Amino acid sequence: MNYFYNMLKYAVIVAGGSGDRMNSAIPKQFLPLNGKPVLLHTIETFLQTFDDLEIVLVLPEKFMRDGNTIVEQASDPKRIQIATGGNSRFHSVRNGLKLVTENSIVFVHDAVRCLVSTDLIKKCYESALENGNAIPAIPLTDTVRMETDDGSVVIDRSKLRIIQTPQTFFSNLLLKAFELEYDKAFTDEATVAEKFGIKIHLVPGEAENIKLTRPIDILIAEKLLSERSKIQDPRTK
Repeated sequence: MNYFYNMLKYAVIVAGGSGDRMNSAIPKQFLPLNGKPVLLHTIETFLQTFDDLEIVLVLPEKFMRDGNTIVEQASDPKRIQIATGGNSRFHSVRNGLKLVTENSIVFVHDAVRCLVSTDLIKKCYESALENGNAIPAIPLTDTVRMETDDGSVVIDRSKLRIIQTPQTFFSNLLLKAFELEYDKAFTDEATVAEKFGIKIHLVPGEAENIKLTRPIDILIAEKLLSERSKIQDPRTK
């Protein structure tokens, strides 16, 4: 058990998105948030969680210079490698996984989920060791309806979950799964693994682990980060 517990860890942080829904010319992962780029918040949380964790940062080709600048600001840039993003999330993750060269636990995480906690990362690691994978998920709080040819029908929300990241796997399983041909149904790593025949194991996610998508999400993240800093430094209260 000690061998597995001390396995090397990789975090493939996918930062290949554009700023379309954020109404920004700059991709959202590079936007400033409480004094530093969104992406740097995400990087630092993973670096702080495990001393033996290495990061593979997947970036859009035309923003490599911006990404390198952010890496230079990180607390331990020697633990960060950079890969070039692809035409889809699937291809971006596949490119990142090419830099995973050792048997390990792999976290795949959205760069713009910058509020992820060290506790959630550790929880996913522990659960992946036990079950082969760990996919954080939270329950729905709103009523959900599905449109049909005859109108709309209510869906039992108690059976539904909102999926988050980091989606966490043994590297040998995930690398094999990503040898599959691309399918437009591959919306995340869990769908790829499931197509490969891997049973998906859900773990409780965190409500604060939001994906920055719209301008209002930046405001929410700023507020949450400010509250966290007050907790860490009681003098600010």
